Amino acid sequence: MHLKILVTAGDGIGPEVTNEAVAVLQEVASLGGHTLALDHKRIGGIAIVTDGTPLPADTLAAALDSDAVLLGAVGGNEFNSLAPDKRPEAGLLGLRAALGGFANLRPAFALKELAVNSPLRPEIIDGADILFVRELLGGAYFGKPREWNKETGLAFNTMIYTRDEVIRVARVAFQLAQKRRKKLCSVDKANVLEVSQLWRATVIEVAADYPDVALEHQYVDAMAMHLMNQPRSYDVVLTENLFGDILSDESGVITGSLGMLPSATIGGKVNLYEPIHGSAPDIAGKGLANPLGAILTGALVLRHSGGLEAEAAAIEGAVRKVLEQGFRTPDLARSNPQGFTVLTTTEMGAKVRETVKTMLVNA
Repeated sequence: MHLKILVTAGDGIGPEVTNEAVAVLQEVASLGGHTLALDHKRIGGIAIVTDGTPLPADTLAAALDSDAVLLGAVGGNEFNSLAPDKRPEAGLLGLRAALGGFANLRPAFALKELAVNSPLRPEIIDGADILFVRELLGGAYFGKPREWNKETGLAFNTMIYTRDEVIRVARVAFQLAQKRRKKLCSVDKANVLEVSQLWRATVIEVAADYPDVALEHQYVDAMAMHLMNQPRSYDVVLTENLFGDILSDESGVITGSLGMLPSATIGGKVNLYEPIHGSAPDIAGKGLANPLGAILTGALVLRHSGGLEAEAAAIEGAVRKVLEQGFRTPDLARSNPQGFTVLTTTEMGAKVRETVKTMLVNA
């Protein structure tokens, strides 16, 4: 297998965690006899500084010419005074729109070894394994018209979806549920929003084609509570853009840290992969960042763009094994540091590489 990957490390801790993800990918590819062709381009705040735009033309061209795009994180406090369409996040939104991926996959799993780092009781989260499927190109993030009129004090956004947009992401969610525990929960606010009424009616329509998948519906406010008190009840969770952004971040409580959460955006010209944490400029360059979300994102690259299921599973297994052995980055050791071996960003990356190599060689 030969994969052409564009690496856009971005800002803050993005380069640190992305370096570790790339190193693990290279280790696994080498052991499996696969080749990776890596290109590196700028996006976000660093691109604003060097190129005057958060999404340079050469970055976008390279992305469209790749098999996959691996992104670190974008953003920085120094850019907060810029207009929304000039900020680092505009580069990410522009890249997502250009690549056309509409289904954002956000897996979140819990381990009993991480329970001490969660405010939730171990018996609530142990064994939780949820896959969020978030629609990524519609809703309030992309709907128009949108405006902030500072003179009049009026601001508004438009939440908008078409039936076809809901159908295509719902089909992805149902197909993934068929490969898992055959349960799907669709999240909306159909008691208030017409957009959500369209969403619910369309999901019910699509469900008829997947009779082996059990479908339930939850209002987004109720779902926010259920994720905290019964996360093991859920398998695949389907949401629109805004709700999915919030709920999947909330699942960081289940995993013990946002630094544990990967994501993949599929369905477009080129798949886009990124850990869901932010750029965390306050810890950038200090060796404190958790690279596991980025490393797990690398596993999704192999699974969804390379078709390399065994190699993807090996990376995920190595991350679990490292955690089971008591190795932690600082964000995973805050609650109970006794008995843990606390590693820097690069040390954690090296430990995962060492573990996955042992697993693959002995397989």
